[in-house]
Amino acid sequence: MLRYYITDRKQLASDDDLLDCVMRACAAGVKFACLREKDLNARELEALAYRVRAAVTGATKFIVHSRPDIAIAVGADGVHLASGADELNPGDVRALWLNATSRNPVIVVSCHTVEEVAWAESQGADLAVFGPVFEKSGVPNPDGLERLRQVCHRNVAARPPMPILALGGVTDQNAEQCMQAGAAGIAGIRLFQQTLF
Repeated sequence: MLRYYITDRKQLASDDDLLDCVMRACAAGVKFACLREKDLNARELEALAYRVRAAVTGATKFIVHSRPDIAIAVGADGVHLASGADELNPGDVRALWLNATSRNPVIVVSCHTVEEVAWAESQGADLAVFGPVFEKSGVPNPDGLERLRQVCHRNVAARPPMPILALGGVTDQNAEQCMQAGAAGIAGIRLFQQTLF
């Protein structure tokens, strides 16, 4: 099961606590650590990204949310993008990345519908984070698990199909339901920060 940790330092007391969570996540075998701190300006995000990059160890891949320029600058392993035709295209981001570095990036796209998953896959994304599965901001999503199942077993998909990670109210108790629905793994903020800290 792939595990994708998304940061939110506002849930913690300090940036040092965030770095501690990242190190613990790496030690626990989290496959991806995604720095998602939308309130920071570019300079602040880059400074924090350098610190998080240094904290990522082992086989964990470091991903920067929404900012391929900062991801490239700090030597991240990839970038997490929003989905949709008005957003950055994964194929264009990959070309930009390979122009700037010799490393092929991991490109992750947030998706909420089968159509968005199909778009991300057609544009060359490596992974989709799909949600909300169980809830978002405390609001239950009663059909989320069935929607996850439909996305994971979509008729039109690459071969092999792009892996889907479940997001939104995923816990240690319900993660297995996501795997049974066809997800390749799970993603979350609280799932990891509250468990690890």
